[in-house]
Amino acid sequence: MSSYKQLSAQIAALMQQAEAVRKTEIADVIVEIKAKMAEYGITVADLSGKGLRAPRKGAVVAAKYRNPTTGETWTGRGKPPRWMAAQLSARKTKEDFLIA
Repeated sequence: MSSYKQLSAQIAALMQQAEAVRKTEIADVIVEIKAKMAEYGITVADLSGKGLRAPRKGAVVAAKYRNPTTGETWTGRGKPPRWMAAQLSARKTKEDFLIA
């Protein structure tokens, strides 16, 4: 059976060996990445991801229509609110409620 000192020495030697292997693997990966970047014309700025975002969802849109009695507003997007639906069924048009 091995002693604690012997096992500790083996652990230290394996840790050094693992670190050396890790450094060589990292160097190989960096070479591969640089080759792919050169092949596709990718720059470091391209890797930041700036300018590649999808447009923001839920952007605020200015109101287009206003209910004259309650002051409620509607952008004109999506399902019309109840007040607009009621006014449209009363034979009014959307243009009657446009915000100037």
